Amino acid sequence: MPISNSASRASSFGNSVPARLGLVSAAFAVLLVGAPAAFAHEFKVGNLEIDHPWSRATPPGAKVAGGYLTIKNSGGEPDRLVSIASDVSQKAEVHEMSVKDGVMTMRKLDSGLEIPANGKAELAPGGYHLMFIGLNRQPKQGEKFAATLTFEKAGPVTVEFNVEAVGGAAPKAHGDHAN
Repeated sequence: MPISNSASRASSFGNSVPARLGLVSAAFAVLLVGAPAAFAHEFKVGNLEIDHPWSRATPPGAKVAGGYLTIKNSGGEPDRLVSIASDVSQKAEVHEMSVKDGVMTMRKLDSGLEIPANGKAELAPGGYHLMFIGLNRQPKQGEKFAATLTFEKAGPVTVEFNVEAVGGAAPKAHGDHAN
């Protein structure tokens, strides 16, 4: 049975190298358009943007876990992180870790953490951080857990913490580049 010219052209279109490259390029472009939403890990409340909340997996029997994130304030007035709550633990607190004369200390910030006007507060290992105390379950690598952060002015916002490997380094934030 003879093949018509239009059927022949249609079947050969997908077999040519330029056609395949065109199809792959188009598919890649569609993926890139949706990528920012897929990789975004940011939350907003009022003038505050909470970027990339993360934690580390905990070993069996651990009673505490840390939480890390960056809070950016685009407003003209400071705000304050005053409380944290999560189902992952019985309680959660804002802490500060510091080293003085070779001695590491960690303390709860009873008045919360100020986020300066038009500035940011970084909560990271070795400095300000969140402590999830009395874990109800062990956070495992690859999982997520929710927590509600409450700010003095902006109010509450629920965020998701990505759980990284035990002892893992901070994940690269969207747009960060190595020097």
